[in-house]
Amino acid sequence: MPIVTLTTDFGHKDHSVSVIKAALIHQISDLTIIDISHQISPYNPSETAYILKNAFRAFPKGSIHIVGVESEWTPENIHIAIEFEGHFFISADNGILSMILENLKATKIVEINIHKSIVTSFPVLDVFVSVAAHIARNGTLEVIGKPIVKIKELTNINPVVNREGNQILGSVIYIDNYGNLVTNIKKKYFEEIRKTRNFTIFARTVKFKNIYKGYSEAIDFSLPKNKRNEDGKKLALFNSANHLELAVYKSNPQTVGGASSLFGLDYRDPVTIKFE
Repeated sequence: MPIVTLTTDFGHKDHSVSVIKAALIHQISDLTIIDISHQISPYNPSETAYILKNAFRAFPKGSIHIVGVESEWTPENIHIAIEFEGHFFISADNGILSMILENLKATKIVEINIHKSIVTSFPVLDVFVSVAAHIARNGTLEVIGKPIVKIKELTNINPVVNREGNQILGSVIYIDNYGNLVTNIKKKYFEEIRKTRNFTIFARTVKFKNIYKGYSEAIDFSLPKNKRNEDGKKLALFNSANHLELAVYKSNPQTVGGASSLFGLDYRDPVTIKFE
């Protein structure tokens, strides 16, 4: 049974997602469609990559992943399909897939070239669905595209270390449903630079000197509940994707606020770690 996942910035107000699913059902029999997310911030490649790269391996190999973010075809934004770790991805060549590969090699990459037979102003519906149907029928990528070697890479989303080696310059790449701030600083990278040194994390006016293993670790449960200072407790941790995350314990952006609003930080804002 073919599995097709959808990751888009289309939201749920409009009809876009519904007609994509209808087209998939018409073209692929015995299909399972899974929504990974349709709440991607508009035209946000790093947010898309963060969500998809932490989701796709949970699906069986052979799954087909349609990426509908910044998908309009232009000479500088061609359409590609790749096979990677037994999964298939259909997307515009806008840097998203390079962040998912993370310097690993794809099995196949093709530039989709079926556009002459399809007139469209909605490429995810007309082009990407047709490519997904072809793959679901065990069609090869070479039939719908010409092989290419390189895809567009986004290099400005990686953290950097200063010349003295005592400072990591990172940034916010994703804000989750709770308003927590996910950075581009990974645990392995942090540990390689840190060695055994003490550190301070700077995020605008907020500082962190400890990194917890979990959200609740920041709370001293030996104290009576009325003395724990749970509300608004700020913390840093490496999340399940091993990215440094700045959070507020039991935050709620709709009421008490989240790390983003309380710390005054947004997408691409700097987060710095200084070592002593």
